[in-house]
Amino acid sequence: MRIADSHDLIRVHGARENNLKNVSVEIPKRRLTVFTGISGSGKSSLVFATIAAESQRLINETYSAFVQGFMPTLARPDVDVLDGLTTAIIVDQERMGGNPRSTVGTATDANALLRILFSRLGQPHVGTPKAFAFNIPSARGTGAVTIERGGLKTERRTFTIVGGMCPRCEGMGTASDIDLTQLFDRKKSLAEGAITVPGYNAGGWNYRLYASSGFVDPAKPIRDYTEQERQDFLYHEPVRMKIEGINMTYEGLVPRIQQSFLSRDQDSLQPHIRAFVDRAVTFTACPDCRGTRLSEAARSSRVRGINIADACAMQISDLADWVRGLDEPSVAPLLAALRHTFDSFVEIGLGYLSLDRPSGTLSGGEAQRTRMIRHLGSSLTDVTYVFDEPTTGLHPHDVTRMNQLLLRLRDKGNTVLVVEHEPDVIEIADHVIDLGPGAGSDGGTVCFQGTVEGLRAGDTLTGRHLGDRATLKPKPRTPTGQLEIRHATQHNLKDVSVDVPLGVLCVVTGVAGSGKSSLIHGSIPNGAGVVSIDQTPIKGSRRSNPATYTGLLDPIRTAFAKANGVKAALFSANSEGACPVCNGNGVIYTELGYLETVESVCDECDGKRFEAGVLEYKLAGRDITEVLAMSVAEALSFFGSGEARTPAARAVLSRMADVGLGYLRLGQPLTTLSGGERQRLKLAIQMATEGGIYVLDEPTSGLHLADVEQLLALLDRLVDAGKSVIVIEHHLAVMAHADWIIDLGPGAGHDGGRVVFAGLPADLVAARSTLTGQHLAGYVG
Repeated sequence: MRIADSHDLIRVHGARENNLKNVSVEIPKRRLTVFTGISGSGKSSLVFATIAAESQRLINETYSAFVQGFMPTLARPDVDVLDGLTTAIIVDQERMGGNPRSTVGTATDANALLRILFSRLGQPHVGTPKAFAFNIPSARGTGAVTIERGGLKTERRTFTIVGGMCPRCEGMGTASDIDLTQLFDRKKSLAEGAITVPGYNAGGWNYRLYASSGFVDPAKPIRDYTEQERQDFLYHEPVRMKIEGINMTYEGLVPRIQQSFLSRDQDSLQPHIRAFVDRAVTFTACPDCRGTRLSEAARSSRVRGINIADACAMQISDLADWVRGLDEPSVAPLLAALRHTFDSFVEIGLGYLSLDRPSGTLSGGEAQRTRMIRHLGSSLTDVTYVFDEPTTGLHPHDVTRMNQLLLRLRDKGNTVLVVEHEPDVIEIADHVIDLGPGAGSDGGTVCFQGTVEGLRAGDTLTGRHLGDRATLKPKPRTPTGQLEIRHATQHNLKDVSVDVPLGVLCVVTGVAGSGKSSLIHGSIPNGAGVVSIDQTPIKGSRRSNPATYTGLLDPIRTAFAKANGVKAALFSANSEGACPVCNGNGVIYTELGYLETVESVCDECDGKRFEAGVLEYKLAGRDITEVLAMSVAEALSFFGSGEARTPAARAVLSRMADVGLGYLRLGQPLTTLSGGERQRLKLAIQMATEGGIYVLDEPTSGLHLADVEQLLALLDRLVDAGKSVIVIEHHLAVMAHADWIIDLGPGAGHDGGRVVFAGLPADLVAARSTLTGQHLAGYVG
């Protein structure tokens, strides 16, 4: 390959990260480069695990050199040559943190600017910006202060901090009411297992904290407690004391549960704990602050009749108009910064959000676009911006706006790298790199690099599908019934009533923020006969993989145990078979405080996670690590015949192959899966659930154009088997394939929330009365 001046190119030579096969590419700087290819072809491995990872490693190495020259650094990606790098800013699809105190406003610093504004202009004046912060409590104190100034001098001083936190809900916005009957069985004593909270089993430390505290008699039924014993057991203030010879903090059961379970994002809890919380706790808006999280003083201060809670609850597009109406020379720079921030929200297609929206409720696409806002007004140049499918969750109408933003970043002199399948984004690229030709072990090579015209003329899978156009079904299926939704008002829905047909493929669409998910997820409850596959992230640690998540590992372990006459627990890296040095992780983690954690391959097991003795046991000539290294397609063949024949394993593997995950390795960490792969993994699990109605939320996320065909074939099989399939989707190919379309809009936020069309796709195309109809008409030609 030609080795060019690194001032003009990012050079990658011999990249072997994950499934890459000695990939070599030259990426022009200050240009927009799109990396595409079938799902699992190695795009993310090249862009994120190689290019972006090396940029971050070099930055960390530079900082650690300032601090301590001998400190270990992050491992270098598996690549021979990688030069010409600039500082990389990564904008991925990871959802924003599950911290329940985090909102759109706090995540983008918009709240910080608003707090300054209200502290300067608000009437009555209630204090500094802290007085408007719902994460800062008010505090007062008095004490002695020793001052060293020409001799020691002790003075008594009093301090006061005025914070904006609501004292009742502590800035959470919700009040919780705990059903005490779900915490304990009053007929039993502690020794008899009276506490029914998960993790408080008799004999455990949580149980011993109460049984050995001396406040209550562990042999006495709770119903016989005196009023003081009941108070000490349920509501005692935290106190340090020695329990069974160990210094511990004792507190009542209720505040202990509030601290350990209710102060965290509910979606981050383990399933059995979340089930307990759902059963035992009722959440309502805090009666003192009415859900605003703010103290009465913070809510009393107003600017032109609006307090900060009102401002944060406004739709951002409306808030932008309100800020534009403020003309105060004393805070002119602040108002300019606020106007730019709010206009960026609108420009990026998020004007329908509000600043008080919890950040954990944003979809992956919304979270990614929210993070982009920080960079739209940046003065930085010659920076490498890395985006992971920025069109996820966007209606075709919104993709045009996203393209303009990407081009703006490029035109400022930056290098823009985009991993994307969307044809409209590929069309604007200066340079395209297409990986494949297949997925997993069949991918990892560069099939094409050059211009869009060259890609279209080439014979790669992406090139052949780039100009795809669909045709409408000549004979859509006839509904077998209907699901009535009446007077839906959740979020921005405006008293919506619509009939959702059953026994067909029904697509619910509309621009981002129009109310699609609110209509379907808010009106069709999960329950008997309804299988819902939404976009909530998969829960799992770095030990989790497709085999453990789908339950596939259980029949595999049983097959190994039966073939070798040993316990099944030996074939789990999380149980008896784990390597004793790395505890089954396969790597050793070194915590470096404020620097990123460094991981190195375990020398004892060489990264295989199991102790050496376990690998001596074979099934059809393969040990457990060799089986976990198989792809789904390979494992489907392996467990299909001979000694390894395992029908239970084949059933799970077949479902994974049906959703297009035949290339995944069984032991691949879940953290390496894309958002689309994780959703399809959930779909594979749910396909085993008996249900009459399947609800899917944007199942094409992360799918290549060729993969969409396989997904549509799967949806057809479900409908032909007598199921009803409801899909929330923006992909035009899915709309064209639908039997019925429900289109919401016409805009987002308060400009949406209405059904603007419900009927056959052909009628939507013929009318062209909505944005969706116009784009679909152009797509089907």
